[in-house]
Amino acid sequence: MSESENVNQTETPQPSNGLGALTAHIGRNKIDFALWCTRFATIVFTFNYLIPIFGSGYNMYYKALLANAATSALRLHQRLPQVQLSREFLGKVFIEDSAHYLLYSMIFFYAPPVTWVLLPVFFFALLHISSYSLGLIELLGPNALAVVRMAIGIVEVQSVNLLRTIAFSEIFLFPLLMLSLFSGRATLMTLFVYYRFLTLRYSSRRNPYTRNTFGELRVLVENYAQNPSCPAVIRNLVSKMVALVSRLAPPVITAEQQ
Repeated sequence: MSESENVNQTETPQPSNGLGALTAHIGRNKIDFALWCTRFATIVFTFNYLIPIFGSGYNMYYKALLANAATSALRLHQRLPQVQLSREFLGKVFIEDSAHYLLYSMIFFYAPPVTWVLLPVFFFALLHISSYSLGLIELLGPNALAVVRMAIGIVEVQSVNLLRTIAFSEIFLFPLLMLSLFSGRATLMTLFVYYRFLTLRYSSRRNPYTRNTFGELRVLVENYAQNPSCPAVIRNLVSKMVALVSRLAPPVITAEQQ
């Protein structure tokens, strides 16, 4: 009796897989699961904005931004759990990528819907939800949800391309907002704050893709301008634009300089 009781005591409390293991994991990692929920909500609301199935597409746009803001706030809390009223702490906040996208959601929440705005929000949610979803599926069993595993595998293989797509969408949103000034869908304040967002993304220590994409675009336009078939007027215009953007680029602070 004593041997069987000891076996039961060692095997019962911690199921290796199945619904019990999943429930236990969620209980131990409430914030991580909350992040999974808000990212999933972002994906669902974006789909419903593009293809209105449940509710108004107009409302889904703002719900997607709200879900992204919730994700960013939770992630920022994970990174900086101890809030301090100091200039140094505020500097630490704006170094965090999650703070950048919290600002991003605030920029566009009070502006008319622009579909392009949801591109980086959607792709970031898709990218970050995939790895955690795979961990949840593993808890259910090695052969659970094979189709979902396959979809997650595709997302993970394309992770670099997704990050580059996000960077391109961040950059090209700025000229799109400039054009939107003429239709009244954006304001000078929106442009000013979004420029600040772009400088934060350019200076990001954890995600260099926006900075690298700026570099790739510079090489691309300079190569085009140096082509003998390029008109002199366009060559001069490109040179002036590259010089202007280079002057506006913020200094990049590396980890060694902290």
